[in-house]
Amino acid sequence: MELRHLRYFVAVAETGSLTVAAERRLHTSQPSLSRQIRDLEDEVGAELFTRSARGVELTAAGKAFLDHARLALTQVDAATQAARRAAQPTKQVFALGFLTGQEMTWLPRAMQVLRDELPNIDVTVSSDYSPDLADALARGKLDLAFLRAEPGFDLDYRVVSREKLIALMPSDHALAGRAAIGPQDLVGQTFIMASNKATVLHDVIEHYLQQSGVAITPEQGVDNLAMAMSLVASTRGLALMPEYANNLLPWSVVSRPLEGEAPTIDLVIGYSKSNTSSVLKLFLSKAAELMA
Repeated sequence: MELRHLRYFVAVAETGSLTVAAERRLHTSQPSLSRQIRDLEDEVGAELFTRSARGVELTAAGKAFLDHARLALTQVDAATQAARRAAQPTKQVFALGFLTGQEMTWLPRAMQVLRDELPNIDVTVSSDYSPDLADALARGKLDLAFLRAEPGFDLDYRVVSREKLIALMPSDHALAGRAAIGPQDLVGQTFIMASNKATVLHDVIEHYLQQSGVAITPEQGVDNLAMAMSLVASTRGLALMPEYANNLLPWSVVSRPLEGEAPTIDLVIGYSKSNTSSVLKLFLSKAAELMA
């Protein structure tokens, strides 16, 4: 008895016709199908169908045989799928996060690092504020993120770049005609400061102003770059932001470098110390390629 015998039998039983089963289900000739059914009946040792002008009907033996035949075919299909899954295991997911706007620069580089593994993994990409990325790493929702070195999280960080801060202002602002902006130029202006939620950036700006001997009371606090650009345009204020802002500026906002040795802020890759992902381990082993 072969599997094809069972498939033929089930097809005839379900259609009630040798002709219909042969033409529409099995794509074989009716005489060939009749011969296969007779062979099966010989193997079983009992008639499985009664034949009449109206077609075929299951005998008592046929009815008893049908459920077992279906079960056998189902188990064979299940075994086939299990073997295929074992030969081609489900792809591992590698979840990447980016500080909003940084994916424009760093996603292509990250994918280049993973180029040899891409056929074997599924990469998901998301962008968010730095503290939220750090929280997602700590909770295991992300495997690796490009963010700031946020304090208060049990994460490891590796610096991938240092960005200079630049001054953002309305495109028609009086200071837009300057080649560079000094700390004294900020005095008397509507100043938009990174809020305490953007802890790392806030601290870098605060240290720069203190070192420059400039006392400024911020009029607005912002959590992210998009909010900063919006307030610069709407309040005609100034803001100090990382230079990657140049990739995202609307027509109403321009940037100018800071005079002298501008303060810098680190962009890092962060990951959880407890993450055992083999893809993460591979990525970290090739992290030097990111700076190449």
